[in-house]
Amino acid sequence: MSTPQIMILAVLLGTVVLFLWGRWRHDMVAMASLLVCVVLGLVPTDGAFVGFGHPAVITVACILILSSALQRSGAVDTLSRTVLPQSAGPFVTMAALSLLAAILSAFMNNVGALALLMPIALQIANKQDLPPGKILMPLAFGSILGGMTTLIGTPPNLIVSGFRAEVNGAGFSMFDYSPVGVAIALAGLLFVILLGRFLVPTRQRAGAEGFETGSYLTEARITEGSKAIGMFMRDINDELEKSDAQVIGLIRNERRIPAPSPYRELQQDDILLIEAEPEGLASALSGLELTLEAELRSEEANAEQKEEAKEQVRAQKAQKAAEKSGDAPKADAEKEDASKSEKKDSDTKKTALQSDDISLIEVVVLPNASFIGRSAADIRIRSRYGINLLALSRQGHRSMSRLRTMKMQAGDVLLMQGTPAAINEFGNRLGCAPLAERSLNLGDKTQALKATAIMAVAIALAAFGILPAAISFALGVLATLLVGVVSPRTLYDAVDWPVVVLLAALIPVANAMESTGSADLIARFLLDTVAQGSAPVALALILIVTMTLSDFMNNAATAAVMCPIAIGSAAQLDASSDPFLMAVAIGASCAFLTPIGHQNNTLILGPGGFRFSDYWRLGLPIEIIVVAVGVPMLLWVWPL
Repeated sequence: MSTPQIMILAVLLGTVVLFLWGRWRHDMVAMASLLVCVVLGLVPTDGAFVGFGHPAVITVACILILSSALQRSGAVDTLSRTVLPQSAGPFVTMAALSLLAAILSAFMNNVGALALLMPIALQIANKQDLPPGKILMPLAFGSILGGMTTLIGTPPNLIVSGFRAEVNGAGFSMFDYSPVGVAIALAGLLFVILLGRFLVPTRQRAGAEGFETGSYLTEARITEGSKAIGMFMRDINDELEKSDAQVIGLIRNERRIPAPSPYRELQQDDILLIEAEPEGLASALSGLELTLEAELRSEEANAEQKEEAKEQVRAQKAQKAAEKSGDAPKADAEKEDASKSEKKDSDTKKTALQSDDISLIEVVVLPNASFIGRSAADIRIRSRYGINLLALSRQGHRSMSRLRTMKMQAGDVLLMQGTPAAINEFGNRLGCAPLAERSLNLGDKTQALKATAIMAVAIALAAFGILPAAISFALGVLATLLVGVVSPRTLYDAVDWPVVVLLAALIPVANAMESTGSADLIARFLLDTVAQGSAPVALALILIVTMTLSDFMNNAATAAVMCPIAIGSAAQLDASSDPFLMAVAIGASCAFLTPIGHQNNTLILGPGGFRFSDYWRLGLPIEIIVVAVGVPMLLWVWPL
């Protein structure tokens, strides 16, 4: 083993370990790996960043933009509402949702497809009294299965096609993946539809009403002489944060102001709606000399109690007199008034949270959200967007403590309070999807038709070999700009930049594995010790190893690492590299055992109330089906 081989294998081992550890984001690890290779002389300095111009990287970015155009124009919304049955049983509903997710994922970003269908799935689960996870997991797995059927369905397919182009001079075409991919997808979907709901564990995820926010909300009045008079709201929040409390609303002159501006000056008789843990409530109020509104009402009630007692005596005398004269029913009016008063008091907290303009809306943090690893305080959620974060649910566990400083994770479910427009803006900018049913986004029908036509033409140009995929989809992006489907201001918001950097950084590292002979070295070891020189066994081994790595690593990173090994294995066996590369593409797409293997698995973690260990029950049988169907299909469609 030569020195360059030892060095590149050490870098590769360190990279895989860091990917599995998950302490740092995948793109950071990939870039560190690239720079280490450059410093060690394994990658030439003038070729360090050639990956950013690689056709696979360009195509991934373009597909993300075109997928966003389909979503924003309303084309996907219209299709989903037209195709899905409005009234059907659990079996038909699950089948329709899973099939639609698979079809959409074949031609657009599968995370976007799942985010669009999740609110519909949750509404159906609620109507049919099903645990949401019973529909969400089959839906997510259906979207993953559909992605492996075309060139543009998932980034690993594009990466594999790029490596094939380096070996054979031409990459895989648009539908080269379809014969094997469709067979596996149909077998997997059939299993999911027939048995999926029985293998998915029953987990309950509380809705907005289940966060129990009411028991933590308190109204406090700024009375005469209070320290809070003349203070700005930001100063109040800084003071309350010491007691793990926050102001989520202000009542002034009987007008409710949600998420008041940090620069609003407080006045006497203002009422603050404070969210606090019971243990910290006393210190939060005493520090600012605030008085509970309930206590003030109690004092007023005591002052009126004696008068009410006198009125009661007079009422009793009047009732006796009425009974004698036959007018007893009139006495029921007082009881009715008292009942209305009690109902009004019981609705006080609900009114404080919701009104005609202010809503409680749940959103889920998408895997590519820009504020993952940051807190509500870091992004200044209240001052920027005018909304409040009331509670958070993570893997089925609810939390309301230290929300302002809690770091966000992919799959977290956030309970937001504010106007629907403000919450929608927050979600669009930072990467959150609503879990409530959205109104039908018809948009401009002309724009929807334009977006659909542009995508269809771009696919046709690539499928018939008229233009390379990167060029055809780049032209599609340019066309969406020219016809106004996508605005230049929002063009790059749709690009998942960490994935782009990850791919661009790992491509030179993978090339270094080939140039140093390390890929052939690994392939020879696997063939001699496990496959014993058998090509079909070696093919199955490549598929299983890739699938296992993809359960714990980013699927694009897995494909970039395994492609050189697959090519080396084919060379050692004097066989075609096509079936081995196809095995890598399939294995990298099939991550069903953990919530971290694929972004769509992460996306349903919070909304489904799942735990880390819940995925293998349905995922393991599917992976067995993938191997059982995939290996014979590969040998038949792509002969060795």
